[in-house]
Amino acid sequence: MPQRPLIAALAATSLCLAAAQAADTSVRDALAPGLLGLYSTDRFKLTSGRCNDCLASEQALWYFQDDMIAAARSDAVGYTRSLRAQDDVKAWLAGSGGKAGDQAPPLVWIGSPHVAEGRLQADGHLSRPGNAAPLAVALTPKLSTNRSYVNDSSLSFFANGDVKARGVLREERFVIRTLWPKRYAIGTAAPSRPLAGGETIESLVRGATAAYATRTLWRRDGGTQPLPLAGKPVLAFMLNGAQGDDDESLGGHFAVATGRFGPGGEWDDWLVNNFYSLASVSEKGVIASTLPMDAYMGDLNSGQAWYRPSYMLVAVLKDQRAPALYQQAISRVFGHFYRQDFHYRHASTNCAGINVETLRTLGWKIPRLGGESPLKAAMALPYMALKEVSLASGQSAYDYLKTERTELLPFVAFNTIADDVLKRLAAGAARGGLEAQLGQDLEALLFVRIPQFPSSRALGSDPVLSLHEYQQRAPANRADWKIVPVAPRAFPATFKDPAAPKERRPPSALATWAWGGIAATVLATPALIVRRRRKAASRPSPPSARR
Repeated sequence: MPQRPLIAALAATSLCLAAAQAADTSVRDALAPGLLGLYSTDRFKLTSGRCNDCLASEQALWYFQDDMIAAARSDAVGYTRSLRAQDDVKAWLAGSGGKAGDQAPPLVWIGSPHVAEGRLQADGHLSRPGNAAPLAVALTPKLSTNRSYVNDSSLSFFANGDVKARGVLREERFVIRTLWPKRYAIGTAAPSRPLAGGETIESLVRGATAAYATRTLWRRDGGTQPLPLAGKPVLAFMLNGAQGDDDESLGGHFAVATGRFGPGGEWDDWLVNNFYSLASVSEKGVIASTLPMDAYMGDLNSGQAWYRPSYMLVAVLKDQRAPALYQQAISRVFGHFYRQDFHYRHASTNCAGINVETLRTLGWKIPRLGGESPLKAAMALPYMALKEVSLASGQSAYDYLKTERTELLPFVAFNTIADDVLKRLAAGAARGGLEAQLGQDLEALLFVRIPQFPSSRALGSDPVLSLHEYQQRAPANRADWKIVPVAPRAFPATFKDPAAPKERRPPSALATWAWGGIAATVLATPALIVRRRRKAASRPSPPSARR
């Protein structure tokens, strides 16, 4: 008798879970003893954004009213209301002597109260050796705005090994929200295989359809034996590629993660700091937040791995001081972001810019590359404003061409950071602050290639490395671009803090004033000349002229 397709089997509730333990332990609490990033799970409580006694701000909680969060019980990172985000980080850094404390993020977006593990079989069952009774499983529904979802190819992919699933146990059925392949664990760092023969970080990223792979780019010990990674703290940099069905996403995405490797080299519980626009409702359900890696990558609707390939640079450390310093600093930045002291701007304050600026504030002198074309930027503002009959279009063009490239394009940020770690920090040339801590504590540098999960979504690709490459890839006629429309998210006016300083204006603001002054001068000059001539003509002639 032929087997039914896996999706049909799921719809008929034939997907089951059987764990090696007894039935009552086959599903565990999402905050069962373990780690969330660098922090013990007992430092958090499971609740929702409607929590009345949480340490997170009311603005932050508002975004997660009907979703599950892990809220810090005590000793949570705060922020200074009267300062801008980066000024706040500078003041905190000075007050702490440049050292991390022991404060946890006030809010982590968990999304699911339970975790289950098992093996997905080809016939639509999750099973492991043992006598535990099967547990029926269903998939969380696809968001109506999401253009793709899990299909049979997805479940065949996960059938190749054990999986970790986040979800909720409801009436003896486990509803899966997040799927993660446990075979992605990195138990050891292999002997170093440095870049050679014309290889670069860029060349490692190109080739989006390549299989999952890890590579040790550098090891301090120069050892020829595998280096165990269990328990090692990390600071990791995530580059997500271009989507295959959205021409606005060709630049990719950038995030920074902190945590420790698990006993078997697991990295699914690292905390990822993910900045997205809060001004709109994501069609995939993404909310800017600090969240576990498996949720960031594997949420069935919002997970990055479901709609593009990804690449990760992992700094393996002997001490957690550097990732802890970053995590506490970026948590302060999130505090300002949630109350909208500053806004997400694709051309000037985006996922790469916010993270890279914070790393620089902490003392890592990541090389600056300058804007892609400041001269073109100056001309693009009036040209695009007139062409599109839109001042906003002109300002956007200016900001894209003027903004520091490491704070504009995720691939450039990733490439520059990797190059700086390999050529300077690993070589002992760190000069102080965060980079000195990284340079002293760095034990190994890993590159990880993570392919896109198979699904009904078109395959994505590597992200662009320049605005010129963006123009080459995107359709010449903007009307032909594939764009996913999103609904606006209105921020309650009552949440706006009057104590918050004014947001810094993007670079185009000053340029607009400059061009406005030039335009006013040009327009006023003819009238001024005419006026002066008339005034001169009306004056009485001097006596010598009357003779």
